[in-house]
Amino acid sequence: MAAYLIAEAKVGDPIAYETYKALAEAAIARHGGRYLARGGQTRVLEGRWSPPERLVIVEFDSLAQIEAFYDSPEYHAARAARRDAAEMNILAVAGLTP
Repeated sequence: MAAYLIAEAKVGDPIAYETYKALAEAAIARHGGRYLARGGQTRVLEGRWSPPERLVIVEFDSLAQIEAFYDSPEYHAARAARRDAAEMNILAVAGLTP
């Protein structure tokens, strides 16, 4: 069953964030992830949701695949590069069973 990684980022250092993005992109690809949305325009349609500065959605084949990606040495390096570049909220959600 597909699963989705959803990340909300508040970027403080755009130059350092570019390093994080490159490392994260390579780690995501290595673990079979596919970007569905990456920093595009957002619109709040209802409720009190604060529009994120940057929203990323990545599809993986399973929650286990997301966990393997998140715990991988490649993504640990990306997270270290992001430490002073951005604040991040990340969650994973399972998709619908076919």
